[in-house]
Amino acid sequence: MPPRKRLTPADRRAQLLAVGARLFAAHPYADVLMEDVAEEAGVSRALLYRHFPSKHALFATVYQQAADQLLVETRFDPADSLVEQLIQGMDVHLDYFVANRNAVLAANRVLAGDPVIQTIMTNELDALRERLLAVLPLANESAREAVSGVLKSWLVFVQVLCVDWLTHETCTRVQLRDVCVGAVLGALRPLLAHDPAPDWPPQGPGAGA
Repeated sequence: MPPRKRLTPADRRAQLLAVGARLFAAHPYADVLMEDVAEEAGVSRALLYRHFPSKHALFATVYQQAADQLLVETRFDPADSLVEQLIQGMDVHLDYFVANRNAVLAANRVLAGDPVIQTIMTNELDALRERLLAVLPLANESAREAVSGVLKSWLVFVQVLCVDWLTHETCTRVQLRDVCVGAVLGALRPLLAHDPAPDWPPQGPGAGA
């Protein structure tokens, strides 16, 4: 174990989270041991457990941090078209999913049904839904309620589809992204007074690339 560097409690916690994030991204959940986290961080197991009482607690905090960062990086800029906003949001999430495949599979497969992890996912999806509702042209409260229900189902569809794709890549990443974008546009068109994306789908070979 390398010599321990003295850090403030906040800096030490941040360091442990960074180490945990790397290990959960690089290895299946079952293969990540708290001893490995402590060794890589250059701290004793006792110190690690003072910050995080279990591997589950460490993973949950890592995943919450990732969800918060994804929301920060997912821009819904009114200056952009709806398609541009959807593509940007999908790309941000797919970047994370690909780079952190093991962590995403752990959250959605190994820890499926875990109330803490499910709450993190639900809160992120709810935040994304509210932000999408804010940029859509909704005529009234009735339209908002209908669109909200569609978006809620679509976000779950995207989550399931992307996790399945991480397990077995049956299409390219661009095709996956465009399937997800096309699915929500098709579902929303009957509920909106104006077509939110008249130029979708893109025409020609490789138009969505």
